[in-house]
Amino acid sequence: MFRRVALATAAAGALIAGIITALPASAAAGGTGTGYLHTSGNKILDSTGATVRLTGINWFGMETDNKTFHGLWASNPWRSQLDTMASLGYNTLRIPFSDDALKTGAVATGINDYVNPDLVGLSPLAILDKVIEYAGGKGMRVILDRHRPTSAQQTALWYTSAVPESTWIADWQSLARRYAGNTTVIGADLHNEPHAEGTNPAATGACWGCGDTARDWRLAAERAGNAILSVQPNWLIFVEGVSCPSGGLSNVWDGDTSNDEDCGWWGGNLSKAGQYPVRLNTANRVVYSPHEYATSVYHQTWFDDPSYPANMPAIWDKYWGYLYKQNIAPIMMGEFGTTLASNIDKVWLQNLMAYTGTGVNGMSFTYWSWNPNSGDTGGIANDDWTTINQAKQSILQPYLIPPVGGGGGGTTSSPTPSSSSSNPPATGGCTATYKQDNAWQGGFQGSVTVKNTGSGAVNPWSVTWSWPSGVTLGSGWNATVTQSGTTVTAAAPAYSSSLAAGASVTIGFTANGTAGAPATVKLNGATCS
Repeated sequence: MFRRVALATAAAGALIAGIITALPASAAAGGTGTGYLHTSGNKILDSTGATVRLTGINWFGMETDNKTFHGLWASNPWRSQLDTMASLGYNTLRIPFSDDALKTGAVATGINDYVNPDLVGLSPLAILDKVIEYAGGKGMRVILDRHRPTSAQQTALWYTSAVPESTWIADWQSLARRYAGNTTVIGADLHNEPHAEGTNPAATGACWGCGDTARDWRLAAERAGNAILSVQPNWLIFVEGVSCPSGGLSNVWDGDTSNDEDCGWWGGNLSKAGQYPVRLNTANRVVYSPHEYATSVYHQTWFDDPSYPANMPAIWDKYWGYLYKQNIAPIMMGEFGTTLASNIDKVWLQNLMAYTGTGVNGMSFTYWSWNPNSGDTGGIANDDWTTINQAKQSILQPYLIPPVGGGGGGTTSSPTPSSSSSNPPATGGCTATYKQDNAWQGGFQGSVTVKNTGSGAVNPWSVTWSWPSGVTLGSGWNATVTQSGTTVTAAAPAYSSSLAAGASVTIGFTANGTAGAPATVKLNGATCS
């Protein structure tokens, strides 16, 4: 189903320190594996053969007229937003885009240059590069989602007269080359929500297995998938379903329901994928990616079944779950979401998550969405783009497997270690370097990199420094950064608390006042050289 997106244009509120509950003890140890990923039966495996479960979130905007991530207009810096996603347990980022955002000369708009001065003047692709780099440093994976041919609207087919199939494929190959060798980017979600159009027998929309090369989404997915794999053989190819396998809508006016087709959500009907699978020249690359929504998007008939929600597992089995249960292919629900405004929707989300299974062997997913400005679902972030919708997060939390490998947590309520010498670095101490990234009238942006030169790990770590009177903290990332008087403390997030011998951590910040290097940098109370 097409979600109506409310496009905000103004900055959203003041920066608020969101309080996020700690990951539950039942959460898995974390991680998204090593190297590139591939499939085996219904599992996604890393380069060592270990099973990986993608538990991610969508951050949209690059598919709209802004041509970049929404929320960059807010008072919460982009890095801090990613810090929060990672700290909550989202290990994968699905990024929708349109081909318009990839064009030479494309301009990104809706950026708060005071909060995100490092993004000013950058192209949509250059901003995407920075987000991918930072997300990868946190151990997250990225799935690129070709959401629309243009920023105007969603289309039933993967091409239009203005954006032919050749452009679609060429743009995918360009992205595959751009991120070749970057194991953060793991694959291509080929086209968002192919769906029916026209009334049968005069169908004009996307079909599955009908054999018409102009409409058969399964055949198009094979063409695009093979083209991508010819230049980047390591990517996963994420293939969504259709709505009606015929590609057309039933005639509701003829009074005859005997031949009416069983249709589902846009992109959510993979009922014919078992009979007509996507066949690629490179084995073990197909992941089927259905979409699934609640009544806040559309009130489907199955929500009125007297047995609801007991009827839902059979419906999910029919449309896409059988692919997983019969060990045919992995499932990665690319979109699912709700405003959670009604009890029907709360029950739906609880039962859907239980259906996916717990632990690393469960089905993968990316929740829709981080953005609060999704008109049909709202977001995990509240309207300030900082605090969290805890009602939604509490339902998702037991199924999230947090990323491993990066710092973060500008809004995380992780414990703040003392800056005393209760846990000092091992003999050898630390070094500190400062980099000023940007400056403007009344403020500046910089980073402090601290290296543990001792012989043992520092766990948990805490970095402090002092600023002249009048310099105040604006925001921070890669740590929980706070200020008291002239002393700034950057405390390790709970999910990246240890700083190994020889390892470094870089704490970024924006500040108000005259630009200048921090003084007296310390690691757990020991002064750094």
